[in-house]
Amino acid sequence: MGPLVLAIDGGNSKTDLTLVRADGEVLALVRGPQCSPEHLGPDGCLSALDGLLQRALVEADLPDGARPVAEVAQLSLAGVDFPSDERKLTAAASERRLASRVFAGNDTFAVLRAGTERGWGVAVVCGAGINCVGVAPDGRHARFPALGSITGDWGGGHDLGLAAVSAAARSEDGRGDKTTLEQAVPRHFGLDTPTELAEAFHRDRIARTRVVELAPVVFAEAEHDPIAAAIIGLVAAEVVVMIRVTLERLELREDSVEVVLGGGLMQSGNARLIGAIETGLADVAPAATVHATRSPPIVGAALLGLDKLRAPAEAQARARRELGEAFRHIHEGGQQALT
Repeated sequence: MGPLVLAIDGGNSKTDLTLVRADGEVLALVRGPQCSPEHLGPDGCLSALDGLLQRALVEADLPDGARPVAEVAQLSLAGVDFPSDERKLTAAASERRLASRVFAGNDTFAVLRAGTERGWGVAVVCGAGINCVGVAPDGRHARFPALGSITGDWGGGHDLGLAAVSAAARSEDGRGDKTTLEQAVPRHFGLDTPTELAEAFHRDRIARTRVVELAPVVFAEAEHDPIAAAIIGLVAAEVVVMIRVTLERLELREDSVEVVLGGGLMQSGNARLIGAIETGLADVAPAATVHATRSPPIVGAALLGLDKLRAPAEAQARARRELGEAFRHIHEGGQQALT
């Protein structure tokens, strides 16, 4: 069979795990629930991964016998925010002998690798939260802890949703400017007024985490409502700030750097949001280029693993192609494994 790469992309809602040969052939791709060590702890995280690995071995028609099953394990996980997190998870995974060599890091690095063949650049992920990492050509890293408001973060889907809820409430009671969000936001939840929505949140009849659902509402209203458009502008401005600071730390503001955008907000392809980011970036780093990645993060995790094996370009291209097809199979068909 040759050396294998075990690659994992684990977010706060789902986990993708793949087994890839050194020549780029995808042997298995399976999906399961979240495995973030931030929520489950290292042991809980690895227990969840063990279950997924067993499924992947069945799909790949490989024996689940003596460990390690792979030469390289690349764990790209949400909640791995500090070097101490990386060390703990790497040690725990090594003890379980997931692979001969184990590498653990934040899932934003997988987004960066999925979006560029260079292996360096800047990636910004806007999902429920926001995060940014940068890698210089010489391997230097720049990143943020990305722990929410306690580390100064603002700009993910949760923040955008809360801003829309707040604007709707202030429009209703007169503290803020009138906005069509006053009607559109509660309507999304089947209610008539922001006051009804506030009470539903307060009484836990509607989970507050559901504010992340409001991004499409804000995007739609922004086409004709200045308050909704301003919220999108705030998100774009925060993305640009994170990119600027990352480039400054890496001393790359004057260089031709690829900036990769990932996460649900960016994958929506909203022209207003992407356009505002492009305009802002042109002012702070005119040589940089920005684009949303077309490949899912699991592709980046696999490519990072293949990088460790020094796999040739044709193997990398094969893995990108086959994993992209397998991921669409799961995402569009609702399947739980590659068949």
